Amino acid sequence: MNINYTKNLRDVLNGKKNDIAPVVTVTQSGILDAMERTGTSWPQAHENPEQMATLGASLYELARLEDAKIPFCLAVEAESMGCEVDLGYGGRTPEVVKSPFEKPEDIEIPDNFETSGRIPVICEAVEILHERYDNLPVCVGITGPFTVAGHLIGVEDILKMINLDLFAVEDAIEIAAEAVSAYIKQLNEVKPEVICVADPTSSGDLLSPLDFAQLSVPALEDIQEVMKSQNVLHICGHTAGILKDMLSCGYNGISIEEAVDMRYAQKVKHELGDKTQVCGNISTSKTLFRGTPEEVRGEVLEALEKGVDVVAPSCGIAASSPLENIQAMVNARNEFFGI
Repeated sequence: MNINYTKNLRDVLNGKKNDIAPVVTVTQSGILDAMERTGTSWPQAHENPEQMATLGASLYELARLEDAKIPFCLAVEAESMGCEVDLGYGGRTPEVVKSPFEKPEDIEIPDNFETSGRIPVICEAVEILHERYDNLPVCVGITGPFTVAGHLIGVEDILKMINLDLFAVEDAIEIAAEAVSAYIKQLNEVKPEVICVADPTSSGDLLSPLDFAQLSVPALEDIQEVMKSQNVLHICGHTAGILKDMLSCGYNGISIEEAVDMRYAQKVKHELGDKTQVCGNISTSKTLFRGTPEEVRGEVLEALEKGVDVVAPSCGIAASSPLENIQAMVNARNEFFGI
């Protein structure tokens, strides 16, 4: 059966009833098995648009996952803000190692923000992917404002400051949101089909529901309004306590981990009018990384039985995850729908 992957994903994220749930990733997609088979590698694929595009589409080419996902980390915005970033090596993803800002009032957006760091590389990679594929949605991952603010002044520091100087935290998040919005405007020019905002520092494991509503939600809503692509909001960990706010931020979809029961997520979604679709739920740390293809199959079938709208890894795929487990995720979706 031929599937129009772009239309299928677009229709589902728009809330249309489709015969087949898409199976994609909206989170980190680079795995070592795919690097070996495609002649790509980290850190080269972080800085070279050709390698980025090739690795971003590798799970489609090798496992028939139904999108191309770039880039492969959450340090892009911080790097363009002037932070020092270790791009890693092998299977280690980039991380922020030093910020030029010591406190929130120091933060400012550089004049060359949109043209510095890897933002131009990512935009070029999107264009390459569009040239290569007629029927493959391109998903670009960006970083949520609260997480960017944490990169700029330190995650531990910003969490402590919530109780000591809330206004300073709000100011830092506001500036981070301005930077993210500037990046989004660059992406609007190259037109990825989907933008996924990953905001791990907004996790229910780190923020109370009240702090999430007060600090993260306004910025997430602001950047969503700038987007011309369809969009998904991903937040890691235990998010049941903030699920209503996630579903109410205006995104086409939310991406959740297996820590949230899919039946509960669908119940809350229905109570709020079914405007936002639910993606994810397939364990990356346990099943896709350490499990067997049969365990992956069981988890995918369970998520579909419980109503997941878009089958996807629950968080960033670990680089050492075996390719056969990604294939098993696609095969299980096919089995469920009789493809």
